[in-house]
Amino acid sequence: MRVDLFDFELPEECIALRPANPRDSAWMLRVGGDGELGDHAVRDLADLLEPGDALVFNDTRVIPAQLEGFRVRGDNQVRVSATLHMRAGPDRWKAFVKPGKRIKQGDRLSFGGDGSTCLSGVLDATAGTRGEGGEIELIFDLSGPALDEAIMVTGHIPLPPYIASKRGEDESDRRDYQTIYAREDGAVAAPTAGLHFTPDLFEKLDARGISRHFVTLHVGAGTFLPVKADDTTDHKMHSEIGQVSAGTADALNAVRARGGRIVSVGTTSLRLLESAAGENGEIKPWSGPTDIFITPGYRFRAVDVLMTNFHLPRSTLFMLVSAFCGLETMRAAYAHAIRTGYRFYSYGDSSLLFRSEP
Repeated sequence: MRVDLFDFELPEECIALRPANPRDSAWMLRVGGDGELGDHAVRDLADLLEPGDALVFNDTRVIPAQLEGFRVRGDNQVRVSATLHMRAGPDRWKAFVKPGKRIKQGDRLSFGGDGSTCLSGVLDATAGTRGEGGEIELIFDLSGPALDEAIMVTGHIPLPPYIASKRGEDESDRRDYQTIYAREDGAVAAPTAGLHFTPDLFEKLDARGISRHFVTLHVGAGTFLPVKADDTTDHKMHSEIGQVSAGTADALNAVRARGGRIVSVGTTSLRLLESAAGENGEIKPWSGPTDIFITPGYRFRAVDVLMTNFHLPRSTLFMLVSAFCGLETMRAAYAHAIRTGYRFYSYGDSSLLFRSEP
């Protein structure tokens, strides 16, 4: 399909720079399977679902994956910025580095040289090979837990470009850009649909008889990459590492067998569940990288309902929601959201999408 079919105009004032407070006070647009729209708040979620439904959350935890430092060649130093993308080993990460064209294999990079970083006082790496997507493998001098600790001390929260271009990171972002149930370190971007949940909302869902289940997909920096191709068939999707445990797979299959619906909290959970599902819709234990790219025409096998934020024009995520509900339905839903004053993107409001029948 032509990528420009997924374009739309979004006023700058619609982009949220801070989350709603409390989190579950954010607005939520319900989009029915027939395209009917309804304005709600996230705190209404339990009333919009049915007893026996199952929510699936991505429990990945955002790490401070933005590193600032220098490329060092003898006495020559050039300032560089690296966004860690995917772990490739105990001592190495794939990263997007700026200015990337000035980095050659074998170059030495030094991050956080203020003496505060654990062990050596700095976080040093050697530039390795360059990937097809432009990412560079960074081979660090530290490894395993020592490297993890150094990144926690040296790094910054990698705010999305549409926020970072308008304000700097601050202490509140370390709290706000993290779900309350995050537990598996490794993401460089938050699974933002989950940012809306609070203990009070969990209590309402429990009382309604809606179960909670967890999968892990470590969101990579590739989620922010624009689609540069003119046609979706020419776009290469970024890969992310995920896992669905045997226990979670069995529990979700049992929900389906009882007539309950699988409600994915976020596109990350959905992409992982669809990667783990067989042709008959059965969810299987699954572990590894996924680069699934969902566009209109895709037949969904695992997910019935999707809770997700509002996405960028021409993005792979707007293509995904258009596949879930239909392109014209989502164009109408986004036009309504813009007119009504919904807040967009990572810190913005939510939508609850019911899958349209083909």
